[in-house]
Amino acid sequence: GYWKKEYILKKIASGKAGIIHLLKSVNTYTGLPVETKNAIKMSGLRWIIILKERSGKEHVLDQAEISFNETSITVFWYGINLPHLGNLSSLRLYGVTPVLLGEDKTCFKNGPWRRSLISEYHLANLTQNADMIGCDGLVELYRVEQGVLLGLWNKNEIAFVMACLHYHQLIERSILGSSAVMHTVAPDKAVLDDIDPEYGLHGYQLHIDMHSKGNAYMCGTFRSLFCRRDYVRNGYLRLTVISYKNNSQHLPLVGKLGLSWKTDALEGIVQNCFIMDVTVLEESQKPFWCFSAPVNMVATSKAPDLYKYFGPSYYLNYVDSVGKVHVEMVWMEETQEYYITNLVLYLSTQKVNSWFGRNY
Repeated sequence: GYWKKEYILKKIASGKAGIIHLLKSVNTYTGLPVETKNAIKMSGLRWIIILKERSGKEHVLDQAEISFNETSITVFWYGINLPHLGNLSSLRLYGVTPVLLGEDKTCFKNGPWRRSLISEYHLANLTQNADMIGCDGLVELYRVEQGVLLGLWNKNEIAFVMACLHYHQLIERSILGSSAVMHTVAPDKAVLDDIDPEYGLHGYQLHIDMHSKGNAYMCGTFRSLFCRRDYVRNGYLRLTVISYKNNSQHLPLVGKLGLSWKTDALEGIVQNCFIMDVTVLEESQKPFWCFSAPVNMVATSKAPDLYKYFGPSYYLNYVDSVGKVHVEMVWMEETQEYYITNLVLYLSTQKVNSWFGRNY
């Protein structure tokens, strides 16, 4: 009746408020909440996907595996009897939280759960429209959009679904939306500065993490990044993080690069793919651009410009609505490792102008 409904609504509201309060403390190193992992565990938060067939039939999959990284989580869904890709129209990703938690903060398995829609992806003609970023003898990896990856057997059978979710606003998106509507983040409010003529061109910080399933290939923080006015071109600010010309900046990637995958019965590693987490803070240490996404290295015929490198060259590119990342690397046969010889960030002038109230 009425009181039961009121009680449940109050429980939902107090649960949300408690989780959001946990996120107040921020890590100065990454600009992200310190307690994200703790908030996920205390709230009982999980992630589900719903695969919808063209006929309207829905298949709900609960997370099968989750790994916590420094600035993101990686979630896997897999199982037997997954629907045929050709029959599917969409994939929806939800955060789900228990409405009722026990006194010891454990959730009741059979109690009610709330869904918060995070994103929706269209799957029609996926193998023609999505990027295939790599394959091994068993699976092909298709990047659906940003951080979501489908592993396919024989082009049309789903082996697994993987989502890379950056910590920035992840909790809010996972608990504050509804089953039909995503949580909308308030638009950027320009913080004006009339004194600094180069406002919005300097003071950036990058935290970058390249990893897969507990293997950290590279993790670093780069401060005081800037863009000269004459490098604002074609709708982007260019921030050079690692320069070709400065050998002392070149960095090795540790270990053999590969993206780990798993299903109920099988597992493997797809070479030359991994997960890249990027957190860009602006000068007041607020997150400006954050993402976690599967990426792939592409071999290039270009010979290394630098005399000390003699191995094959590779590059990787990532692009979304806020910016681009371009990385170049070289394989060193002697030490059996990759070296990053060039790393450049491109930030959208549209985003910079709206954030800083400028007109670059």
